[in-house]
Amino acid sequence: MANLTDTDIVYTTVDEAPELASASLLPIVQFFAKAADISVDTRDISLAGRIIAAFPEYLKEEQRQPDDLAALGEWVKTPQANVIKLPNISASVPQLTAAISELQSKGYALPDYPEEPSTDDEKDVRARYDAIKGSAVNPVLREGNSDRRAAQAVKNYAKANPHRMGAWRADSQTSVASMPGDDFYANEKSTTVSAAQAGAAKIVLTKADGTETVLKDGVKLDAGTVVDATFMSVAALRRFLKNEVASMEPGVLFSLHMKATMMKVSDPIIFGHAVSVYLEDFFAKHGEALDALGVNPNSGIGDIEARIAGNPDLIADLAAALAAQPPMYMVNSDKGITNLHVPSDVIIDASMPAVIRAGGKGWGPDGNEADTKCVIPDRCYAPVYDETIKYFKETGALDVTTAGTVQNVGLMAQKAEEYGSHPTTFEVPAAGTVRMIAANGDVLHEHQVEAGDIWRSSTAKKAPIEDWVQLAIDRQAATGAQAIFWLDSNRAHDAVLIEMVKPILKAKGVADKFQILAPREATRLTLETIRKGEDSIAITGNVLRDYLTDLFPILELGTSAKMLSIVKLMQGGGLFETGAGGSAPKHVQQLLEENHLRWDSLGEFCALGESFSFLATVKDNAKARVLGKTVDQATQGILDHDRSPGRKVGQPDNRDSHYWFARYWSEALAAQTDDADLAARFAPVAKALADGEAAITAELAAAQGKPVDIGGYYKADPVKLEAVMRPSATLNAIIG
Repeated sequence: MANLTDTDIVYTTVDEAPELASASLLPIVQFFAKAADISVDTRDISLAGRIIAAFPEYLKEEQRQPDDLAALGEWVKTPQANVIKLPNISASVPQLTAAISELQSKGYALPDYPEEPSTDDEKDVRARYDAIKGSAVNPVLREGNSDRRAAQAVKNYAKANPHRMGAWRADSQTSVASMPGDDFYANEKSTTVSAAQAGAAKIVLTKADGTETVLKDGVKLDAGTVVDATFMSVAALRRFLKNEVASMEPGVLFSLHMKATMMKVSDPIIFGHAVSVYLEDFFAKHGEALDALGVNPNSGIGDIEARIAGNPDLIADLAAALAAQPPMYMVNSDKGITNLHVPSDVIIDASMPAVIRAGGKGWGPDGNEADTKCVIPDRCYAPVYDETIKYFKETGALDVTTAGTVQNVGLMAQKAEEYGSHPTTFEVPAAGTVRMIAANGDVLHEHQVEAGDIWRSSTAKKAPIEDWVQLAIDRQAATGAQAIFWLDSNRAHDAVLIEMVKPILKAKGVADKFQILAPREATRLTLETIRKGEDSIAITGNVLRDYLTDLFPILELGTSAKMLSIVKLMQGGGLFETGAGGSAPKHVQQLLEENHLRWDSLGEFCALGESFSFLATVKDNAKARVLGKTVDQATQGILDHDRSPGRKVGQPDNRDSHYWFARYWSEALAAQTDDADLAARFAPVAKALADGEAAITAELAAAQGKPVDIGGYYKADPVKLEAVMRPSATLNAIIG
């Protein structure tokens, strides 16, 4: 493996469906790049890879792996960085423990995840594992802000080939429910760090008896950084959840929409409260027995079922408790997997757009669709979904064939607004006062809290904020589209950002080209704009970027996996992301059962073209420019000829689309006149791929329809995986 300084492009090794697809696509990419003397190397940022890298002293020499994420984290701070980043698992505790168990079964002598560490060794192990949980990858790699949009060819295809949209009715009972107060939104405080306050801050809990506990020391704060702090009252949360369960209308499904993967500290706790409230009588009756079995409601109903297996009384009482409550939104009705089974199964930025796209419907335990109460406890961004639902009740579903598009410019550089995914979020151990104290002793923030409350702090540095605003200005100038900063003047953090954004826009002479609206109002205006066939640019913070770049693409395109996502790294490099991975687990399940992979690599195709074009500019590489141009032509060919994967076994799948991508790419290279060497090199490849069409498509089709073994979910066997994902001997002989 080449050093990063000698590497042209890094293609990340990840998890689930995107990684399965890489086993087929990456050899094609490397084959084409090699002809232009361009190196495409890999670095492992998968969940399994990160676990292995964290515990070298536990493993045999041949099992050890370098910390590729840390190495990439340094590379993205250089002008030469060029990374194609596929979606990776943001692990919840159940996913983390499942990955550990799988690796242990493969002979990796890894320590178990300590649920309640008591010794120093256990605390060290827990800290290492906790650093892997949640959105551990993105904050490290995203050394720039986000420019995310649908490529024009993708948008045109979606208009000409509209996906299915559910019908909205004015009398739909689907709704969003959020806490009326005492949530993160209500309790938020925000300030800008002064030069005198810069340095290592600390977070201290002063208990009612006057004793102090340092929750976190050494929180580095630079001058000009916006620093927030807030908390959610757990007593208020539980009252809210209890009321929402009790007030369900007949026939309406109960659903909780969180992001326990990204918000790795706060959201699993909130999820656990939802589980224990929903099953309140069951926990009250069997509390001691459940504690003895190690039941933690934060891990979900699925974990409870696993732990009580073999105890008929508990099994019967759990079934009775579930039956006594309102019906639940289901992840998989056929398998009885509920909304509250596993914290990572329902991810808000995928689940809410799915409900909205379906006309407000979710799947119930009876296997039928029904209206749904969507419970989103915190109010920071819940109004986006609430207003979208209200809008479609009034107007009916979006017409995909005429709708405009929503682009996004997102603030995320240098861990901006990493709510819940960082070491400054805590479940408060005792009642008292939490203070964030600056290096000079100033109290930046202070909250009165109760035991069990969830307190969090986050930051956004000055340079990333300024870069974000400039990126928005550049994007608006390039498109002329409506441009809205989604910022709420009634929210503490947003109010501080508004005071930073306005002077920059004024100084640049473009204030009249931008609006600043709270998320609810911005949602309404944006939906009205795209319904008219016009475009809008949503300029947002980090979490809202995550939500909107799923919501609008799923409404416009049917998926968020086909988005073009460019991270302009602040030191001049490029990070090219390939879309969302929220449906990846279902894709893996289908592959294992039917050997059909419906994952669409269109996002990878788009990212690849941008990566080659970026390389051409940075290294003045004419061949890379030709590769980038012809990748775009091949992508257009995939769309024009409808070569994307089908959803059902027996239809062409991901591997078929890769054959056609290679064919269209080679044909474009053979036909271009900018580089005679590349044209000559790929003319015979194009002919061989065309001549081999019948054999290749037959070999790919013959592979489908039966279960397959890839040797692991989190760490597949590379030999088995290659056999499954490259089943065409004819294609392999051509590509190599």
